[in-house]
Amino acid sequence: MNQAVPIPSSPASAAAWRVALPALALAFLLVLVLFRETAMAMASIWVRSDTYAHGLIVPPLTLWLIWRKRASLALLAPTHSYWALVLLAGAGFAWLVGEVAAVNALSQFALIFILIFIVPVVLGWRVARCLAFPLCFLLFAVPFGDFTQPKLMEWTAHFTVLGLRLTGIPVYSEGQHLIIPTGSWSVVEACSGVRYLIASVTVGTLFAYLTYHSLARRLTFVAISILVPIVANWGRAYMIVMLGHLSGNKLAVGVDHLIYGWVFFGIVIMAMFWIGARWREDELPQPQPSRVLPTVAVTAGAASVWVAAVASVLVASLWPFAERQLAHATGGSLSRMASLEAIDGWQPTPSALNEWRPRFGDYAASTQASFENGGHLAGLFLAYYRNQDQQHKMVSSMNVLVTNDDPVWAKVAGGTREISFNQQPIQVSTTQLRGPGGIRLVVWQWYWVNGQWTSSDALVKAYTALSRLTGKGDDSAVIVLYAPQGQAGEGDAVLADFARAAGPAVSSALQQTLATR
Repeated sequence: MNQAVPIPSSPASAAAWRVALPALALAFLLVLVLFRETAMAMASIWVRSDTYAHGLIVPPLTLWLIWRKRASLALLAPTHSYWALVLLAGAGFAWLVGEVAAVNALSQFALIFILIFIVPVVLGWRVARCLAFPLCFLLFAVPFGDFTQPKLMEWTAHFTVLGLRLTGIPVYSEGQHLIIPTGSWSVVEACSGVRYLIASVTVGTLFAYLTYHSLARRLTFVAISILVPIVANWGRAYMIVMLGHLSGNKLAVGVDHLIYGWVFFGIVIMAMFWIGARWREDELPQPQPSRVLPTVAVTAGAASVWVAAVASVLVASLWPFAERQLAHATGGSLSRMASLEAIDGWQPTPSALNEWRPRFGDYAASTQASFENGGHLAGLFLAYYRNQDQQHKMVSSMNVLVTNDDPVWAKVAGGTREISFNQQPIQVSTTQLRGPGGIRLVVWQWYWVNGQWTSSDALVKAYTALSRLTGKGDDSAVIVLYAPQGQAGEGDAVLADFARAAGPAVSSALQQTLATR
């Protein structure tokens, strides 16, 4: 391996760096102050969540990666680029959309991009290209990835069932719940492997950058760092169930299975890095001073560097100001929804159906009722949201029909279907729940956002952002219909009839509540 040789910089370039670095640092500091709520929200998640604790070391690692580039940076003279303000403004607008739509990840990614784009504004594109990976590595500081949990849990449950059956162990599965002769198991959030996946991708990306130089090898190793923890988690889940089964549920239960899981994951990841290191590429030779050409660059004056830094802060500050203006255009407080009108053919009735309640919270008002028609029962739940923010919003990972650790109710199936509601076709999410005494509920769920109907979480965010940006507020509601599945499986037919009859009453109640804004 060739030894790196220090490369002298020109006096003009060194003088430019002495001006540019304080300007850049001050711009970063002021932007973090402007967006302090977003920055503190990220930091609080790093501290309280084991899944995203790696965020605490991402900023120091970024500084270390930049320090490693100091020899290359010494060859470059920082020169500002006002064209980068366009990208900075775009990142600021994305932050605003994230705020009005209450999408934490979008706001946090946008803040990181604002910080990244300040670099070319103050130091120029040549410096930004030199620091491309260290700057982009900051994106790993954003707590992002929870959306993969449902699919990872589904895959883990399927593989565990397959592994048990191939081993000759009879297993009955329903959703993420498994029953074998020695006991029952559930695949919950901690079993999804999302924390293993995020940790592997973060460390794997850094390892690929430091170990390889060709883009093909780097991308290959990053792809492997995504695939390996997913497959390893399947093996981990199967191993834990087998340990519990073979030991009479004395091993791999309670906290033990988490400890065994981390040990197994650690061994797998270490093996992945050991194998990856066998194809490492040595450091590229550093240019010798005798072969270095004089830096051809126009060194920006001190005044222009500070003007660029001030310009970046001013452009960034536009978006918190815009967000505060939109926040003033909120609706009045809401304590109760408008009453439901009579539903043709269906009569209100007290019912045990109301023992189940969707796990939606932080709403402004809600209503739940049961109805009967010719011996058929159906339930209705409405939760109305107004003046949402990052902590109080309709669509979030906390608002679900039933939690995975619910001791009474469990989700056993899901899908989508099209129904007729208020004389228009609507796509809804369908779920089947198993409850106490073997009762099963068929559940339909969708959303209403200022007159728009959808079952898509992404479209809810888009409609909410558009509504708030156009000054129409963020009034939204979740609609949940449910009915017993019945011996003959007539629950869907009962709900279809109830949805057609309840459409006008539900739409009227939502519009009347909206009118109180």
